[in-house]
Amino acid sequence: MGNRRAAMTGTGHGPDHGPGAGAGGHGHTHSHNLGPAAPVSKHLRKVIAAILIPFTAAVVVGLVVLWPDGAPAHKRTGVGFDRQTQQATVTKVVSVSCKSVNASGETPTGDTSTAEGSSAQQQANGTCKKATIRVDTGKDKGRTFTEIVQPDQSRQLHQGEKAVVAYEPSAPEGLQYSVADVNRRFPMGLLAGIFALAVVVVGRLRGVMALVSLAISFMVLTLFILPAILQGSNPLLVAVIGSSAIMLIALYMCHGLSARTSVAVLGTLVSLLLIGILGSQFIGWAALTGNTDDNTGLIHGLYPSIDMSGLLLAGVIIGSLGVLDDVTVTQTSAVWELHEANPSMGWRGLYRAGIRIGRDHIASVVNTLVLAYAGAALPLLLLFSIAQSSVGTVANSELVAEEIVRTLVGSIGLVASVPVTTALAALVVSADRAGPQTETATAGTVAAGAAAAGRGGRRRKR
Repeated sequence: MGNRRAAMTGTGHGPDHGPGAGAGGHGHTHSHNLGPAAPVSKHLRKVIAAILIPFTAAVVVGLVVLWPDGAPAHKRTGVGFDRQTQQATVTKVVSVSCKSVNASGETPTGDTSTAEGSSAQQQANGTCKKATIRVDTGKDKGRTFTEIVQPDQSRQLHQGEKAVVAYEPSAPEGLQYSVADVNRRFPMGLLAGIFALAVVVVGRLRGVMALVSLAISFMVLTLFILPAILQGSNPLLVAVIGSSAIMLIALYMCHGLSARTSVAVLGTLVSLLLIGILGSQFIGWAALTGNTDDNTGLIHGLYPSIDMSGLLLAGVIIGSLGVLDDVTVTQTSAVWELHEANPSMGWRGLYRAGIRIGRDHIASVVNTLVLAYAGAALPLLLLFSIAQSSVGTVANSELVAEEIVRTLVGSIGLVASVPVTTALAALVVSADRAGPQTETATAGTVAAGAAAAGRGGRRRKR
């Protein structure tokens, strides 16, 4: 009955609606797996290709010209992430009196109501842990050293635990190694495996292609974007070329080489351009340096030639790309399906219907972005709350202002992508010139629908 109703209304065509729907028309079928829901004319394909082929060629030329030889070498500072590290295992942990391992041998004095005074008192009178750690990699494999863990330390070591140790060759022999972090490779790898399995089980072939495009995106990031910036290339130019390459690979690989995907690419490109212009202007007006914490300070110290404000803008563009892809693909697909449901609808009607869908998307996406940035900066916001700082004072600090500009510029680009992509998709679909094959296929589909409707009517009469 569902197939007969679809045939009578003219909206059920193709294999997705059962075998009966396509009995009389072999040309006008569609699939939701790859490409557009309906074929497009040769004229329209030429118009899209005239825009995208030069753009793709420019991206390829940019990749070739700016491709780095690798990150330039430097002498390690031993600070932060710029340290030599090895893998290790905690082989033994025993409890000892903190007083017996206190370097000065004297009981600290001071105001115990303060955090510093309370910590010092615990270190003097509490029970500490003496951990023996064995180095498992490197030239000193098998070597052991001990480390004292204070009772108030956030990270407590346990026997059998895997650890990452920092190595400083210039230090005295007994102080060359120290525990830097816990080895989290197994739980992180397991979580990544669960994620990949879920994507493949739900997405099937499309999920596999999404994982492949994700791997290629990381390759572009680690082999091109990061080394090129470290080599001294303009961060904004590198980010634009790298992001464009990621966008082209990800969208066409996941959604197929089709007019629908090409419209999504155009919408994403226009939105990225808007984000780049807005980000450049407001980062300059707000006097944001991009050098706000220890990590950025270390980068600037090691590579003074890097434009840190340009690096900030590059991060805004790359960070916005992932959500932009989702919005533009969704809006393009919505307009294409609306056209399939009602081929007589003009571009204005398609735009109005598509933008109604887009408004719901805007509300959810903007909220997601703001909450994501707020969640990442939660410890910082707690510090401002503890200091009882006003909202204006918090927003004016460069550390927070940087995140505000990043969030708002990205959100403006996302909001703009909805009407831009919807308008492009509506214009492309409505301006499509039907060729002889398309007209024949449409006539066959109408005939098949009429025949199915007649058969349905006769069955109902019985």
